Amino acid sequence: MAPVVSAAIAGRRRRFQLSRRINLISGAVIIGLLVAVALLSLVWTPLPPAKMQIIHKLQPPLAFGLLGTDQFGRDVLSMLMAGCWNSLSIAITAVAIGGTLGSIAGISAAAIRGPFEALLMRICDVIFALPPILSAMMLGAFLGPGRFTAVTAIAVFMIPVFARMTLATSLQAWSRDYVTAARAIGNTRLAISLRHVLPNILSQIIVHGAIQLGLAILTEAGLSFLGLGVAPPAPTWGRMLAEAQTYLAAAPWLAVLPGLAIALAVFGFNMLGDGLRDLLDPREASR
Repeated sequence: MAPVVSAAIAGRRRRFQLSRRINLISGAVIIGLLVAVALLSLVWTPLPPAKMQIIHKLQPPLAFGLLGTDQFGRDVLSMLMAGCWNSLSIAITAVAIGGTLGSIAGISAAAIRGPFEALLMRICDVIFALPPILSAMMLGAFLGPGRFTAVTAIAVFMIPVFARMTLATSLQAWSRDYVTAARAIGNTRLAISLRHVLPNILSQIIVHGAIQLGLAILTEAGLSFLGLGVAPPAPTWGRMLAEAQTYLAAAPWLAVLPGLAIALAVFGFNMLGDGLRDLLDPREASR
């Protein structure tokens, strides 16, 4: 009887592990395809994304081109491909900058503690009070809309997100026995942070970054929708949605296609983040 029970338990464990890996595989495939499309758009698109052909305006999918044309006769597929590069590059750059600065701030606050930690938390509260849309509007008033404005606005919002997360996880690491032993033998706080704290929280930073990329895609789409993203005529998914509002009844595909692209990117990053958490987080693995 015992061998039968053991085999049943082993089978359940294998099925559970497979279901956990589905998130990782699905997210990696979706994001991999989007990255491939973004890179391909740098060297090839069916037509130049900014090329206008008024005579072919508002053509439905398959009537002119694979996905039709917009109100200026521009090829929708070419615009989606170019918009994929603009959206992903802005989101990834902003999360990389914000994640790096926020992680440095959080780890430093956990090592120094005292007034520095309290000051960092108050700064985070102030930044959280200014969402990226509002920050981009203020930056746009001084710098004008563009890629730099979008990246800066998203990155500034990401700094406190990562700072709070790394501060909490770093404080947990500082309470571990291996850190106590490192302090006992005379290691400096900087050395402990680099040799012991950072390697033990790096997986959580990676997982958090993957999940935040989905939020960054949404934020970039919102900024482009408001005209605060990449300057025209460079296409972005958010601007395609904004321009499609007038033609929802006559050409619904102009709104549906970029909306699906945004949803797919957010879904892929969320699935990837969940899969990485299951793979890299030892607490999830133990469960």
